[in-house]
Amino acid sequence: MKNIILIACLSFISILNAHSRNLSLKQDSDSLYAANVGKILFLPSFKNLNQITKNDVISRYTFTPKSDLSFIAFFEKPLTAYTSSLSLDVKRDSLFKISNYQFAVWVDDKEIYRSNLLPGAPQRKVQDTALILNRPLIDNKNGQGSWSESFWNRFMNNGGENALQDGLHHLRLEIRPYVNRQNQIKTGPVMASGELILQVSRHPVIDIRHIALNAPKPYDGFPVSSKKFDTAKIKQLKGLIDEGIFKRINSIVVINGGKLQIEEYFNGEDRNTLHDPRSVGKSFVSTLMGIAIGNKIIENEDQKLSTFYDFKNNQYANDKGEATIKELLTMSSGFNGNDDDPESPGNEEKMYPINNWTEFVLNLPYDPALKNRWHYFTAGTVLLGDLLNRSVPGGLEKFADEKLFSSLNIKNYRWEYTPQQVPNTAGGIRMNALDFAKYGQLYKNNGLWNKKRIIPESWVKKTLTRQVMIPERKEEYYSYLFWNKKFNAKGRGVEAFYCAGNGGNYIIILKDLPVVVVITASAYGQTYAHTQVTEIIENYILPAIL
Repeated sequence: MKNIILIACLSFISILNAHSRNLSLKQDSDSLYAANVGKILFLPSFKNLNQITKNDVISRYTFTPKSDLSFIAFFEKPLTAYTSSLSLDVKRDSLFKISNYQFAVWVDDKEIYRSNLLPGAPQRKVQDTALILNRPLIDNKNGQGSWSESFWNRFMNNGGENALQDGLHHLRLEIRPYVNRQNQIKTGPVMASGELILQVSRHPVIDIRHIALNAPKPYDGFPVSSKKFDTAKIKQLKGLIDEGIFKRINSIVVINGGKLQIEEYFNGEDRNTLHDPRSVGKSFVSTLMGIAIGNKIIENEDQKLSTFYDFKNNQYANDKGEATIKELLTMSSGFNGNDDDPESPGNEEKMYPINNWTEFVLNLPYDPALKNRWHYFTAGTVLLGDLLNRSVPGGLEKFADEKLFSSLNIKNYRWEYTPQQVPNTAGGIRMNALDFAKYGQLYKNNGLWNKKRIIPESWVKKTLTRQVMIPERKEEYYSYLFWNKKFNAKGRGVEAFYCAGNGGNYIIILKDLPVVVVITASAYGQTYAHTQVTEIIENYILPAIL
């Protein structure tokens, strides 16, 4: 009985202590707000509001490629109170669609970049109520490309790189409200501003004498290559990744002549790590479609959707049943879905909250005028996965394992699933970098592995052929869920077909060289993710192996 009373007392004391801590945290944040209305404070890393104390605030900072940076702004009134005063005749429902924060960055008393954040982020509730805005500008470890990170990346790409040369600099950040009415921008007074002295050191010296390359060991299907390459180039690359110049790169694998030539890992990953490559996984549904056609389960890619789905009672039927598998493979169907357009009915972000993704796609508006015009349409790959799942014996997961992964001796992999528990062919299948390399090498082998036919040769040929031109990109094309372009190295264009995914994930098949390159990365949502991989390929990997 005494023990029970003692435990009860201790529990009560624990509750009181927890309440006291929470009250103390609230008082700290309240006092922080009261002392800093109209100011922006800077922190060396992001913390939740209730974790921030005045000791976290910095006035000087050494800024390197590995640095994180965060800010916390304190407003006298919420954003909507400011924007309402700028447009008294606009209702709040409409105001949210035409207004937001305006950010301006000054370096050494010179305005470098001003950005009107697009309406929609942060969310309306934040704009209506928030007196404190606590956001990361740089988060090298956990960042997901949020609106505040995107703003900083835009600043760096629009003058920031040049303004923040190595040395001492004075940075000022200002936040204002703005309203955009018929393309006329009206701004209000400064809501908050803050300053920071930066000692910039963004260009570390890489001493390759102290950098050792990994010595690859044989991996199932890949003996080690004896071909020479420019080790200094790869050491330089490795040093730049280690120093944070190239961010969140996790692995680099080069297969040359069917043999393992380069194998490097970073950020805690190794050859056993199952990596999430996001939309790289889209290409796998193209492969499985080709295998299904080769096994005469599906006639060909010109088959119409009406063969597989009943459109008679569909509210958007029109000519939808006339759409073909090929149109979905080349992202050039009449379905009104475009992931590059947030307002598109078929934008992938509108699909994910829905309980049935297949029904989401089938019920999209359909416009035959969109046919033969490329538009990035993730939901279409989900429909292809569902089509295969209902067509192949035992379902898509069993079919993929028996016809593709087991044939490549890939045993350790993991699917993500749709709400209907169908493998998610929108992307996200996880495997290690060397197994991704097997997949790329399979195409380099024209569909053969260990002299066994896995993919029909005709399907490989079609896949490694330009099918549709990508608008607004010079000399870039799309094929059967593969991309195509030329990388420039040593004064020559090197053509490649490749799988690509958010974060900077790539499986690259060089057309005229016996080379497959795999890069895994986790710079998800970051604007630099793909451009830095292009730089890595063009300035380091290709020059090293050419």
